[in-house]
Amino acid sequence: MWFYLALAVLLYFVIRYYRERQEVENLTEKYIFITGCDSGFGNQLARQLDTQGLRVLAACLTQKGAQQLEKLTSDRLKTTLLDVTSSESIEAATEWVKECVGNKGLWGLVNNAGIVHPGSPNEWLTKDDYVKVLNVNLIGLIDVTLHMLPLVKKARGRVVNMSSIMGRLSTLGGGYCLSKYGVEAFSDSLRREIHPFGVKVAIIEPGYFRTSMTDIQNNLESVEQQWIKAPEEVRESYGQPYFDKFYKKFKDTLATHCCPDLYMVTDCMAHALISRHPRTRYSAGWDSQFIFIPISYLPTSMIDFLLTRSWPKPAQAL
Repeated sequence: MWFYLALAVLLYFVIRYYRERQEVENLTEKYIFITGCDSGFGNQLARQLDTQGLRVLAACLTQKGAQQLEKLTSDRLKTTLLDVTSSESIEAATEWVKECVGNKGLWGLVNNAGIVHPGSPNEWLTKDDYVKVLNVNLIGLIDVTLHMLPLVKKARGRVVNMSSIMGRLSTLGGGYCLSKYGVEAFSDSLRREIHPFGVKVAIIEPGYFRTSMTDIQNNLESVEQQWIKAPEEVRESYGQPYFDKFYKKFKDTLATHCCPDLYMVTDCMAHALISRHPRTRYSAGWDSQFIFIPISYLPTSMIDFLLTRSWPKPAQAL
């Protein structure tokens, strides 16, 4: 019995390996639109796909980011400015993409743009702090998708949405985890709805990686600002020792747990775009695959214990 079970498992992975190595045809004629290309995953993916001969349409938030990207890539790559929180900006970018792709349609839409700040214990934050992150990571992603979807349907192409392992496990207060849970839900419903049109939707779930979003100094300054802005009664209930320990733990996590190899993520994004049989979800990073994903399947009480056992205790804790 065990022999046949092992044989079946081996056969499954052999077939999967074979299927996933098959690429779509005419890659050099495919247009890919990527948001958030100033730095990080979006910037590297744009350069990576450009070297593979695809026609990359890179959206940057700043003119400086666009100019720097153009210097590092071929003439095939084109850039535009995009603020995903502005519908007017999205409409302008959509018209620009239409002009670029013509009758071919848009093969790939990569929703990569995102922010993480403000992020801290929930009680230190305000409604506006949540809205700021949700507008970029979730509402902006939805807005871009709805505008670009007719072009993707025309090419029977792909939508690749950047989520996070924090879309499975909420490990930080603020809007970031909320937005990534929302990205997961939106992607699932979208995948089922547009499958009949020949469009495939993939979700990327990275663990901790070293990008501008995990810059130590920026994150620590953000946490300190949220602590200072918190109501006095909230600060008293937590106590200064709590903040000091939380600050140190946050700093140590960013310094020691962030992987510098961004290719572990961009290779997944590229595969979702060029493979004939892309996966529905890509867990990018060793921590995502072997720590956070397995933990997410445990009973809630065990998850709570594992994630909070090393947290500092508030001053007014029972």
